[in-house]
Amino acid sequence: MPYVRITLLRGKPPSFLKVLSDSVHRALVEDFEVPVADRFQIIHQCEPSELVFDRHYLCGPRSDDFVLINVTAGRPRTDEVKQAFYRRLVEFLGAAPGMRPQDVMVVIQTTEAVDWSFGEGIAAIQKIPLERDAR
Repeated sequence: MPYVRITLLRGKPPSFLKVLSDSVHRALVEDFEVPVADRFQIIHQCEPSELVFDRHYLCGPRSDDFVLINVTAGRPRTDEVKQAFYRRLVEFLGAAPGMRPQDVMVVIQTTEAVDWSFGEGIAAIQKIPLERDAR
């Protein structure tokens, strides 16, 4: 049950954002153990003064196509799963929408089930009453 926040500079067309979103989700499904229907993303485009990043810190140089992908996950993943996800993500983003690996930064955070409510004021660790299951 990851929640993904994708942050980049303003100015990309909707078609680019769609492909970006799809590629991120595909990598999550294929290499981060996420079900296909589990898709919650926010794409936030910033003005240049609102997205501050070092263009040369580790793995640079970064361009104006820099994207920060923050994955908040409901459970920890192994180091091997994370590494496979990072590799697959830059592979997919390189193919479509055509991003350079140096422009892709990822931060993964984990939470516990009690930190999530998917609606109706019910924590994810609670069982939804059976009458709601029938809807």
